[in-house]
Amino acid sequence: MNLLVKPVRAENINLAPPPDFESLGDVTVTSMVSGIISFLLIGASLIFFIMLVLGGIKWIMSEGDETKVKGARDQVQHSLIGLVVVFAAWAIMTLIGNVFDVPLLGDFTLPTF
Repeated sequence: MNLLVKPVRAENINLAPPPDFESLGDVTVTSMVSGIISFLLIGASLIFFIMLVLGGIKWIMSEGDETKVKGARDQVQHSLIGLVVVFAAWAIMTLIGNVFDVPLLGDFTLPTF
């Protein structure tokens, strides 16, 4: 049984953070909220753009069938409305950030690997 368990002594424990985590000292609640908001806006705009493209493809492939054309037209309209809503949310966040001098959408960069 002694072969399966390695004894740990207090002098062998290293409590210092690894060097890869040094940049995490700059993380604040404001930067986390800013990153989450930016990520959600980018994700929502990508989803609505993909829905717009798929609606256009459905419209092209509808072969003149009125029900398929109506469904595709509705999908295109709904995705355009979604893009407008996302753009309006971005504009409101930018306005609030500029008026109150709070970086709601600032300093968000995608991590590199």
